[in-house]
Amino acid sequence: MSPAVAQPASTVEACALLAADPWGAKAIAGGTAVVLMMRQGLISPDALVALWQIPGLDTITRNDGVLRIGASTTLAAVAASPLVRENAPSLAHACSVVGNPRIRNVATLGGNLAEADYASDPPATLASLGARCCVVGPAGERLIPVRELITGFYETALDHAELITHVEVPLPARGRRAAYVKYRSRSSEDRPCVGVAARVDVAAGRITELDVVVAAVAPTLQRVPAVLESAAGEALDRGLADRVARAYAAAVEPLDDARGSAWYRRRMVGVFVRRALERLASEQQGAERG
Repeated sequence: MSPAVAQPASTVEACALLAADPWGAKAIAGGTAVVLMMRQGLISPDALVALWQIPGLDTITRNDGVLRIGASTTLAAVAASPLVRENAPSLAHACSVVGNPRIRNVATLGGNLAEADYASDPPATLASLGARCCVVGPAGERLIPVRELITGFYETALDHAELITHVEVPLPARGRRAAYVKYRSRSSEDRPCVGVAARVDVAAGRITELDVVVAAVAPTLQRVPAVLESAAGEALDRGLADRVARAYAAAVEPLDDARGSAWYRRRMVGVFVRRALERLASEQQGAERG
């Protein structure tokens, strides 16, 4: 039997519907993940709480140094947005390489995050940019850093009746470079075997902050804080790229699946962390030469 579909007009109403049926109700936005899991028999919700008619969740704005993206914005819209392309080009790129155009035209940014797919592209990029999820629920509003959102295989820090309403990306005044690279071991539409998001803030030719986030190799996003912190004050060059790549390849605990063995993934982590950082180093050197 097909589940009942409710179409609330506000986030308050949507959260109330989810709270009233904690075991049977499921939020749905684009539906690319939820519908697929239903067809595969992985979930059998009694009711779907559709977020389509809630106003204000599909906007993209920039105010006070923050890029704010509504959770119902499709990945295609994020990828095509002039505001995102100008202020967070690595995010625009990550959204542009998810699946295929049919998926990107329907899947939403909030749904992509809430699904907690370990092999998805946008979460790693958002985490590297220091993005936060604006979350609303019966207990009120709160912010969850994207790097803390995914807690396990298809598990998040969200309570059942909580919804992501927006994603906030803090923007620096200048000196930031970011990239997202990934490797697919099979078709061009397949999920990645390894995804790497890198972001560096530079002042006077020296790193002030570095972040590298690896996706698709473990149930949660992978970071190595000690090596990231040690990069402060150093030049962004091939030597640093090699050191960080080696540290990440040694630190991650990859899984085995159809897209690659743990051994293979570990090697690819080193290759693609190095590739991402060398790209940023090349861009930085080009900018310094004028």
